[in-house]
Amino acid sequence: MSPFDPLREQLASAAETFGAGLIDDVEQALRTDVEIFPVCHHSPASGLAMVRRLREKQPKVIYLELCEDLRPVLDELHNCKLPVALQAFATDIDGFPKEWAPLSVVAPITESSAEYQAIAYALETPGVEIVLVDRSVDHVFQWEPRAESADVGIEIGDLRPGFAALEEHLLHHGKVRHWSEWWDQYVEQPLSGADYETYRQVMVLIGSLFRRLKPTGNEVDEDRERYMWTRMREHLAATGADPADCLYVCGAFHAASPVMDEHLDISPRTKTSWLYGLIPSSHSAIETQFGLAPGSVSIAAATWDKSLKRHGLASYQLGSKRKGKAPAPVESQGLHAFLTQPPVLDGFDEAELLGWCVEIVRLARRNGYLASTADAIAVFETSILLAGMRNRKRPTPYDFQDAAVTCIEKDVVPGRRDVRRLVEIMLGGDKVGQVGYDSLPPLARDVLDRLKPLGLDLEKRTIQRALIDLDAHPELEPCSHLLWILRRLLPDDAVRPIMGSRRLGERSHQESWDLSIGRNQRSIIELGYEGVTIEQVLEQRLRRAVWDPKATASVALDAVEDSILYLGSRRFTDELGARAIQLLSGERTVDDAPDVLRRIRRLLAHYRATEPELPEWAKAFVTTGYAHYCTLLPTAFVEEETGVRQVGAMLGFLFTMESLALSLGCDRAQLELAVQQSHPTVPAKVALLWTARYQLGLLTMAELRELVGELLGSPLVVPSVPQYVSGFVQALESAPALAPFVVEVLSRAFGQLPDDVLLPWLPKLITALREQAPELVPVLVREAERTFPARLGDVDSFTPPWLAKPSSRRAVAASGPVSELLAAHPATGAAVGELLGCEPVADLNAEIGALLAAYPETGVAVAGILA
Repeated sequence: MSPFDPLREQLASAAETFGAGLIDDVEQALRTDVEIFPVCHHSPASGLAMVRRLREKQPKVIYLELCEDLRPVLDELHNCKLPVALQAFATDIDGFPKEWAPLSVVAPITESSAEYQAIAYALETPGVEIVLVDRSVDHVFQWEPRAESADVGIEIGDLRPGFAALEEHLLHHGKVRHWSEWWDQYVEQPLSGADYETYRQVMVLIGSLFRRLKPTGNEVDEDRERYMWTRMREHLAATGADPADCLYVCGAFHAASPVMDEHLDISPRTKTSWLYGLIPSSHSAIETQFGLAPGSVSIAAATWDKSLKRHGLASYQLGSKRKGKAPAPVESQGLHAFLTQPPVLDGFDEAELLGWCVEIVRLARRNGYLASTADAIAVFETSILLAGMRNRKRPTPYDFQDAAVTCIEKDVVPGRRDVRRLVEIMLGGDKVGQVGYDSLPPLARDVLDRLKPLGLDLEKRTIQRALIDLDAHPELEPCSHLLWILRRLLPDDAVRPIMGSRRLGERSHQESWDLSIGRNQRSIIELGYEGVTIEQVLEQRLRRAVWDPKATASVALDAVEDSILYLGSRRFTDELGARAIQLLSGERTVDDAPDVLRRIRRLLAHYRATEPELPEWAKAFVTTGYAHYCTLLPTAFVEEETGVRQVGAMLGFLFTMESLALSLGCDRAQLELAVQQSHPTVPAKVALLWTARYQLGLLTMAELRELVGELLGSPLVVPSVPQYVSGFVQALESAPALAPFVVEVLSRAFGQLPDDVLLPWLPKLITALREQAPELVPVLVREAERTFPARLGDVDSFTPPWLAKPSSRRAVAASGPVSELLAAHPATGAAVGELLGCEPVADLNAEIGALLAAYPETGVAVAGILA
């Protein structure tokens, strides 16, 4: 006796128990009172078996594994072009973590799916009831782990092994690359012509196998199954329906359930408000949701059409009046015979493969490939070769796809599509569904109705050009307004302006738009889940943005601008403005100071141009901002985290808004104290402080020039001159009149510094200006253009204004009222001269008298104005 005999017997017993368990699951599923129809989602074989069974059994009640509260949406499928998806959507959630919002459940439907065939049969056949028995969408999220994502796709009938090693083993020995290809080769094709009983037994067996090999997670599946069987028993008890007239459509994984007889106490739903509707889907979206191979759903659709023709079946379609004939009887095979005998596959269809080869070469040439008849022959032979290497009697679409890539694909894809994508297009393409007008939510219908004056069919999936002449056709103004709102809410490619703009203080006379609303139907439908009108959705989004915990004053001002442009509601705008004041006063950093300055300037200019006085919130924002930035200014000057651009924007706010703030009750002493308490060490911030002190009168222009001269004359400081210049440039935000001085600083640097000093820091200067002040550089360029000569010949004789000496004038005796006025108030003349940048002179009266004598016309003109 071998020492391994006990182990051998134990393993044999375990294998026997495992195999017997599979058969027990099949027997259990076949002897239930309510007939179980196991399916795999988007499986043509399941769809064909469903068509045959529905025409043979003619059930009166169909129980479907789908969220029970999606039932009203099924009636809207009449108006849709498949594939579409049933969707439940919630933005205002109650009972779930706030970070999950928005919640969404999506269940796609295709014509080849067994579920759609059951739905179409039930809705088109009088006296047939369809009952959805799976968890409600609310319970879907109740059962979700709290750390999981809130995006869920209902996978009705999804069937693939949860045991990764098994899937790898099947793919390796099946000589395929993806699970979709294995399923098509070893399940779809053999079952497409099998009789119903064999189909049921095989599907339940596969579901039982995958269920028993799934390592974890069966608890949630078993609760779902208890839920569905509880709902079915409740319906049978309430209606008195005969179980023999019922059909239960569920995934094969759930058909082999060990908890069919157990009851579940269903918890109440939360207070979350759910919205239901239909959205367009596509083959590629379904493949992504279910983890299928690219192109597998398109291949399944082509297989479905071919199988219907081959077997002489007519599928069920909503709105179709054609009647299908009774299915031809299929010889019963049984599970044992099916598993022990090789499947009878279709013979090699040479004509079909030739057609594929010719078509792929034609598509390749249209997309830039240098394909020819020789390539078609090569694809044909390679397809047969690959099928033989993989032990297949006939090339499958996957073999053909690999052969086409091998023979036609070159080093570089010449266009947007590679050969693999061209094969998918040829076999059906990425078909995209469409929701009919009558099934759209009110918002989407309202959008289409309001855009009717444009005279375009916006339900088409093509890009359409809309030309709007607002001067010749003012009745199109509402359409233009709506398009700008859609531009704000939809993806960029849905509504794209070619000509025209929408900004404060601007009005377009002519506009041109590229509209792709039909292609972005899903986005518009999902807007319908947020409100009844597009304006209501925008208002809700703006309110949500400004009341977000991470909202800033800049975000609130942006919302104010959008409210003015798109909504025109003074009440709502004032509400957003009040929120902006609240956010600004609560900020402890000045990171958004440049955006705040830019936006409030634009808003103030708008109000001054359109209204007799500023709104109260704008006045309060200016006074709050003045006090807020004065408080933070000393800290911002010394903090390393605060950039030069932010400090420059703070000074820009304080000095450009100073007159308005003072008129509203602010105290200028607060700004003076803030500047005097600032002691920066960074060169750029030091330059900003100098200009601030100059604007407050604490530095004269002569002293400022002297400080710059010391910078240029110190070898230790010269490498930092670009940073100082950057600070002076940032100062133009608060003092545009300093542009001549900044030009002077740059000119003196280029004129005084030697090349070995100038050239190393020139790149630093350019980089600093590009990064920190790109919008202020044009101001310097215009000032330089005004300062320097325009012609080359004038350069040699040019003298910079800061080097030009005042011309000596002959002192003349001044007499008259002007001289008497100047003599009586000498301090006023000195202050005016200093403000104008004049050097102090010993005899100011004589100098002014000489100036008046040299230019008598100026004196006469001024006297005329003052008179």
